[in-house]
Amino acid sequence: MTTFYLLILFMLPAVMAVGIAIPRRRELSAQWVGELVIATALLVLGAMLALCRLPVGTVIVSPVVGLSFTFGGFQRLYGLVVCFMWLICAMLSPQYFRGHRHLRRYYFFFLICLSFTLGVFLSADLKTTFLFFELMSLGSYVWVVQEETPEALEAGKTYLTIAVLGGLVTLMGLFLLQHLTGTLMLSALKAACAAVTDRTSLWWAALCVFFGFAAKAGVFPLHIWLPKAHPVAPAPASALLSGVLTKAGIFGILVVTVYLLPGSRSWGVLVLILGCITMVLGAVMAVFSTNLKYILACSSLSQIGFILVGVAMLTLLGEHNALAAHGTVLYMLNHSLVKLTLFLFAGVVYYNTHQLDLNRIRGFGRGKPLLHGLFLCGACSLAGIPGFLGYISKTLVHEAVVELAVETGSSAITAVEWLFLLSGGLTVAYLTKIYVAVFWQKAPADAHAASRRWGTPLSVAALMLAAIPLPMLGLLPHGLSEKLAAATLSFTGGHDFSHAVHYLAWANLKGVVTSLSIGMLVYFLLIRPLLTERRDGEIRYRSLWPAWLSLEESVYKPFFRWLIRVLMTLCRMVCDLLDLLVLVMRRTLLRDTRDHVRRSPHSSVVRAMSHNSKYSQEETADHVGTVLDAFQRMEGSLSFALLMACLGLCLILLCVILHVFG
Repeated sequence: MTTFYLLILFMLPAVMAVGIAIPRRRELSAQWVGELVIATALLVLGAMLALCRLPVGTVIVSPVVGLSFTFGGFQRLYGLVVCFMWLICAMLSPQYFRGHRHLRRYYFFFLICLSFTLGVFLSADLKTTFLFFELMSLGSYVWVVQEETPEALEAGKTYLTIAVLGGLVTLMGLFLLQHLTGTLMLSALKAACAAVTDRTSLWWAALCVFFGFAAKAGVFPLHIWLPKAHPVAPAPASALLSGVLTKAGIFGILVVTVYLLPGSRSWGVLVLILGCITMVLGAVMAVFSTNLKYILACSSLSQIGFILVGVAMLTLLGEHNALAAHGTVLYMLNHSLVKLTLFLFAGVVYYNTHQLDLNRIRGFGRGKPLLHGLFLCGACSLAGIPGFLGYISKTLVHEAVVELAVETGSSAITAVEWLFLLSGGLTVAYLTKIYVAVFWQKAPADAHAASRRWGTPLSVAALMLAAIPLPMLGLLPHGLSEKLAAATLSFTGGHDFSHAVHYLAWANLKGVVTSLSIGMLVYFLLIRPLLTERRDGEIRYRSLWPAWLSLEESVYKPFFRWLIRVLMTLCRMVCDLLDLLVLVMRRTLLRDTRDHVRRSPHSSVVRAMSHNSKYSQEETADHVGTVLDAFQRMEGSLSFALLMACLGLCLILLCVILHVFG
């Protein structure tokens, strides 16, 4: 029975994807395809629920290239999150893609990425993780370029470049890790890494593995794909890119932190620094943005930073990491559900207005109380308002930072706490900007009259299902949220609470009060006076983020252009020097000692070739001599030697892969 459920989990989406993509004489209707995809996602969710009944820690090894899967607490939680989010996005897709040109292509990659993403979170060894991680990255590239606009294609280039580069570096790290430990199984990796005596090599392996996963998570300075990809991707795809695929990156970072370098203070400090930069940078970019999906994309960048702060606390607090362990997992869960809600909200706005600029969608939410309430569920949870899951997770991570500051007495950790509160305040500020623009301001004079009916029953149900868990988990912190986090402690290396957490105590509430105060100050002292202007009696938002602050345009692209020019110049110089060396040697030490003698026209080979031919023996011999001379010259050339060297390197790499992963 377990094998049957595994087949549904991994094979059913792929089979359905192929069935949708195969051309037919009679095309399937868009509505029928949408219903088929929803049914597939529902079956996969059912199979995942059935597999959750397996004993904790069960490992299943497939006969196909030795892939292995496990069903621990964290794997179960995020396996269910993946299936749930895919189902909700499938429910919104029929209305969002109504009349779309490339519907079958979207659904094909939508379904196969479901299998790939589940493979990442359920993997029991890093070989399986890496395989599905790369397939997921390549498959989701199509989501980014789905609309085929110039902006989408440009974002796709950046996304694919980061994905491929990250994958190659991660593969190098896995090779080194396999060499050092002899295993890639998660169950044996912690003990194997602890036994490694060459700690420098282990650090290099950890950094290489971290690089690839950090690129997918959107960690600074590898975050450049995230703000570009989300605004151009379809809204359901953006919800999955932000809510799930970035968590696949966090999954890998947790593996490095908990299994490869457990308890390493230096590693914790590195993750903490990167987390703080990512957290503040994303929030500042969101404050200055005027595009709805771009704001949400920058918000995702900032929230990844918050999660990284929690990951750093896991190792910096050691045995006292109960707050960090529970808070980090709940923060991941909150961000997944929040971005599912808010990006689907953005999808509703887009397919009703075909606009995303705040100046064009002003007033869209007026007179829509249900949409108003659903947006507030997502926004309040993201801002950490009491009564929502975001408050529980943010409070736990914040208190973990406070605990470390008290324990160490470090002013640097106190500064981290204030950066945490400042970023929380910026979160409140940019969410307030969206809220006021969409639900309170009047619509532009040239806007089309908006209907009160903003969605089909299916899409309304999708948005409601996405939003409802946020207050439900927030109102049941001890009875539900903490239990979900406690089930993942074996994966995160966390400890259970030694005492109950009083979430509504003033010591915990003052953090959110501080962030709310900062947010209101930023909104009224920065956004309203500086980032808006009154024109023709209407308030319009301005984007003042300087173009030169783009890391991709100002640093990465110029650097790689310069690097390519330098490498091309060096290669040309090497080739010219080698040609000069060959010429000098031919004129001195390697001069021909005898003249070329043409092959005898009376050889048996020449006679056989010229038999029944229109060429004479003399002409045939001349042709054969010319061809043989050309082959001899080619074999003695530098190009032929380089070609043979490249083929040899490819064969060596293939042998290494077969030896390591065979």
